[in-house]
Amino acid sequence: MRTIDDLQVAGHRVLVRSDLNVPLDRSGDTPRITDDGRVRASVPTIAALLDRGARVIVTSHLGRPKGEPDPKYSLEPVAVRLGELLGRPVAFAGDGTGDISGARAREVVAGLGDGEVALLENLRFSPGETSKDAVTRASFADALAALAEFYVGDAFGAVHRAHASVVDVPKRLPHAAGRLVLTELDVLRRLSADPARPYAVVLGGSKVSDKLGVIRALLPKVDALLVGGGMCFTFLAALGHGVGGSLLESEMIDTCKALLAEGGDRIVLPTDVVVADRFAADAQTAVVAADGIEAGWLGLDIGPESTAQFAERLAGAATVFWNGPMGVFELAPFAAGTRGVAEAIAAGDGFSVVGGGDSAAAVRTLGIPDDAFSHISTGGGASLEYLEGKTLPGLAALDV
Repeated sequence: MRTIDDLQVAGHRVLVRSDLNVPLDRSGDTPRITDDGRVRASVPTIAALLDRGARVIVTSHLGRPKGEPDPKYSLEPVAVRLGELLGRPVAFAGDGTGDISGARAREVVAGLGDGEVALLENLRFSPGETSKDAVTRASFADALAALAEFYVGDAFGAVHRAHASVVDVPKRLPHAAGRLVLTELDVLRRLSADPARPYAVVLGGSKVSDKLGVIRALLPKVDALLVGGGMCFTFLAALGHGVGGSLLESEMIDTCKALLAEGGDRIVLPTDVVVADRFAADAQTAVVAADGIEAGWLGLDIGPESTAQFAERLAGAATVFWNGPMGVFELAPFAAGTRGVAEAIAAGDGFSVVGGGDSAAAVRTLGIPDDAFSHISTGGGASLEYLEGKTLPGLAALDV
């Protein structure tokens, strides 16, 4: 896989596919980025190209605008933040029409000098980005490729998507992997090839079905698989426990029974949970044993005993991978489990990886510094699919 150091970019136009899909607070007059982690992670590749005299054209998606312009998904606020982080102006090529590679984009790109940068409008404003129709996608990829002379794939959070800007554009231009993609790959290889032991994996989130592939792939490799979040209740049901109104995938109970039989004491489930009479920050709550959830109550976090047990398991781990919160951390009464696990991982001396998505959001929402962990991934879904052993189309496109 070529790197940006293999490209002679001085004086040339380079299309960089970044992942600037950041959360925005739109409650005020001006949208505000609430977590700029992905923007910061994109800076090293863009800055390195600019320092070598490239004319950089950054592209990204934001949200799910369904193939048409939607002002609430505009990348314009991101252009401002990217410029602040780069320490230089970022020309924004949006014109509100959704013509991502049209007249406005061509005008802005044509005006770039060496060491200057522009950001195109949201790729998903065009139906060609995500279309399953080969002709539509090809036409969009042709238009994007015509803007540049080189392509750099650096959107790790999108490499599991077979979208035009991820898969089709690199077929049309000399290409290389960006520094973020290479860093993510190095981290994931350390987790999957020969991890230092003891190796602990913490999985949370809503559904067993979402994590089944990675559970099956990692279970033979780990010393401890700690299960929290909504998915733990299907495992508890597999043990014969009542789970009240908690999230439950009934169709996955037999699968969980098989996993428990295979994993033995390596699969660690909560022994107590925080329950509520309804899903709300001001709900009535209680801490009960994992086998004591009554009808009408729903589990929304692991309990203090479980948090302490998880922390004890994590304290001596040489390698830790964490993906998925332990509870509904966005609501204060149900954040303690996620905070406890995050702080335990951060306090350890081992190689620790936060697997993107909700886990990364939880770390930052709870105010835990990024540098408390060895690595915070920018791609939750992409990380999981890589660890499952799947071929990621965006990586395959760069590896030719």
